[in-house]
Amino acid sequence: MKSLNQWQAEEYDNKLAFVSGYGKNLISWLQPQKGEYILDLGCGTGDLTYEISLTEAEVIGMDASPDMIRRAREKFPELKFVEGDGHQFETNRPYDAVFSNAALHWMRSPRLVVDSIWKSLKPGGRFVAEFGSKGNVQIIVNALEEVLERNTGIRASERNPWYFPSIGEYSNILEQSGFVVRQAYHYDRPTRLEDGEQGIVGWLAHFGGDYFAGFSPDEIQQLCQETSRIVMPHLWKDDAIYADYKRLRIEAVKPEN
Repeated sequence: MKSLNQWQAEEYDNKLAFVSGYGKNLISWLQPQKGEYILDLGCGTGDLTYEISLTEAEVIGMDASPDMIRRAREKFPELKFVEGDGHQFETNRPYDAVFSNAALHWMRSPRLVVDSIWKSLKPGGRFVAEFGSKGNVQIIVNALEEVLERNTGIRASERNPWYFPSIGEYSNILEQSGFVVRQAYHYDRPTRLEDGEQGIVGWLAHFGGDYFAGFSPDEIQQLCQETSRIVMPHLWKDDAIYADYKRLRIEAVKPEN
């Protein structure tokens, strides 16, 4: 299993293309303009960085995973990608906008992230993001933690790697930093997983690494299979498992003065 900094980028592109696929719609909230200087925070393998670049904005992709950055540079050699931690990054040249899709829920200290974004934006700059919201994948999390605690005795909730805030919680953090929240939208987005009945097993293999620290591959496989059996009656529809995604979409602005 993989921790956040051990993504397998090719596998991510092959099995999890829906992440950037859904994110394309978020660019309509960003409305990038020709000549703007934009940061794609948590850029993954660069697909949305590339989409933003098509507007003739100058865009930089940043990700904490060296493997993601390597893959992004291979795919889009004409674009600039840098390794960086969203909790603490700086720029010598302020951005017109910071964009982030499906990344902020991996950053467990949101006030540090928001502070870094604030400092990196020019006055009047905007912040547009979408990420997991309160209740995101709750059915999967509840089942996995139940299985882990029953089989291993560990306090599984202490291994949860994600931050899924409500609209109110995250808007409050933004406002305390000085942002004006223009739009905040919470919605359910059931997300089809690949591999049929094995969909949850594959999803956990990509995203659940922190839960499985210290376990052997065979033990992990058994835990994933048991979790899958629990969630199947709740998440199976037609011919696939649909993960219970809930998303938070935000547009905020740094005031001119």
